[in-house]
Amino acid sequence: MPMKHWIILMLLSASISAGAQNHARRDSLRMLQEQLDQAPDNIDLRLQCAGWKVLLEQWESAKNDYDQVLRKDPDNVSALFYRAYVNERLGRYNFARQDYHNLLRQAPGNFEAQLGLALLNQKDQHYTEALDGINRLVEQYPDNAVAYAARAGIEAERKMYLLAEYDFTQAILRDPENNEYVLQRIDVYLLQDKRDQAKRDLDRLVRKGMSKPALQEFYDRLKQRRTSHAKH
Repeated sequence: MPMKHWIILMLLSASISAGAQNHARRDSLRMLQEQLDQAPDNIDLRLQCAGWKVLLEQWESAKNDYDQVLRKDPDNVSALFYRAYVNERLGRYNFARQDYHNLLRQAPGNFEAQLGLALLNQKDQHYTEALDGINRLVEQYPDNAVAYAARAGIEAERKMYLLAEYDFTQAILRDPENNEYVLQRIDVYLLQDKRDQAKRDLDRLVRKGMSKPALQEFYDRLKQRRTSHAKH
């Protein structure tokens, strides 16, 4: 999953797995929608409905709900944040950017809004703004692993692999149990042909309980690089 979407979904819901929970999500949404039909002006219910629609990737319907909330409450921070994300998924980058800016006027320094804006700017090829924004975020939140991981993802996309390696390492130091950061660092190691470091991280994940089949793609890449190196 691209770094942008992985990070934002983690912020939306840290515990719900894709696919397996979809039936439960739809049931929850249906019950909330029935309540909302009886109280269409209830902002909290509409926000809850929209949240489930985001998890179900019902982007247009979720956007409509956030639009309705913001017509009644233009400064609603939650609606601004999630509508920005939905607008980004719909390819409406300028609208998403405006929502983030409006949110930051209401909540200066908000971590999620700054993160979302930096990642949006990277995706929309506003590279200088993206890097400036993510650097500010790391300065403001130096103990936050997500900030470092997000900056590493931007750096990796721009082939700044040594910087990405450093930042993924910083993220791991702050959140040692997050295997996703280790996987991202393995990828960066392999892109730099740092095979020993990549193997060390892979073996570490296996010792932590991750199955080798789940890591086979990385082991195959490691083997290919070793074979290629041996031929030369």
